[in-house]
Amino acid sequence: MAWTFPVALFFFLIVALLVVFSLLAIRFPETPRRGALGIQTTRGDRLFITLVGSAFINMGWLYFFGAPLTGALVVSALYGLVVFRWV
Repeated sequence: MAWTFPVALFFFLIVALLVVFSLLAIRFPETPRRGALGIQTTRGDRLFITLVGSAFINMGWLYFFGAPLTGALVVSALYGLVVFRWV
């Protein structure tokens, strides 16, 4: 894998998200809630579900539509909002 600026930025943002969510968990402890999936999830669980789902959205976008991933970014952001609201 080539370590270009976008790749480094991607991994930096993932690490930053993990740090922020760890600090949120320490500062504002959360009890798991049951959402649309019928399983109990915490903020970290919903972040993981969002990241995995966004990866699949981007792979599907590349397969069906090709290179510019701007649309996939919009769909992934909407997916993340839905997951954090209802899952």
